[in-house]
Amino acid sequence: MLEGKAMIQDTDMPLKMQMQAMSSASEALDLFDVLDCRSIAGHIKKEFDLIYGTGWQCVVGSSFGCYFTHTEGTFIYFNLESLKFLIFKGAAV
Repeated sequence: MLEGKAMIQDTDMPLKMQMQAMSSASEALDLFDVLDCRSIAGHIKKEFDLIYGTGWQCVVGSSFGCYFTHTEGTFIYFNLESLKFLIFKGAAV
């Protein structure tokens, strides 16, 4: 596991889910090169789909912007090492 600590910027997730998000991100950074954001995001998405059901989205990068609608209680945005992580479950239409 990486020694760095995650800095949460914004969230509405329950604490247990927040801890899972940061743990999944740290694990992905151990498995993949820091420049391989697609694989990092894919790993986190698959893990969240498996644990919490399908429909999760994950964005990883050093600089990005977005606008989205999410299901209440499923959003987190945090920094870990040099990357930013956005994880959320899309809202049902």
